[in-house]
Amino acid sequence: MQFCDECGSMMKTDDGMWVCGSCGHETPRDEATESGMTSTQSQEESEVIDTSEVDAEDMGPTTNARCPECDNDRAFWEMKQIRAADESETRFFTCTECEHKWREDDH
Repeated sequence: MQFCDECGSMMKTDDGMWVCGSCGHETPRDEATESGMTSTQSQEESEVIDTSEVDAEDMGPTTNARCPECDNDRAFWEMKQIRAADESETRFFTCTECEHKWREDDH
């Protein structure tokens, strides 16, 4: 991964150059530097899991949470890291009745 020296945005490769999609700044690619970088091309995509036929008791923990769509008072919950590693996780809810999804800080 290469970042633009001009604006700090992530750059993309275009033949023998790194090109910034934000400001257009270009930098020549350096094979020696890039050999230590991790590429997403070699990484496998994570598998999508179909939960449509999973029993409710196998879906995970539930808690008292009021669904903003159907007013049900139970929801499955899970924690996910969506910001930087030094920030707290966000709790996501899925209604046990209508399957509406929301996160804890949504209002």
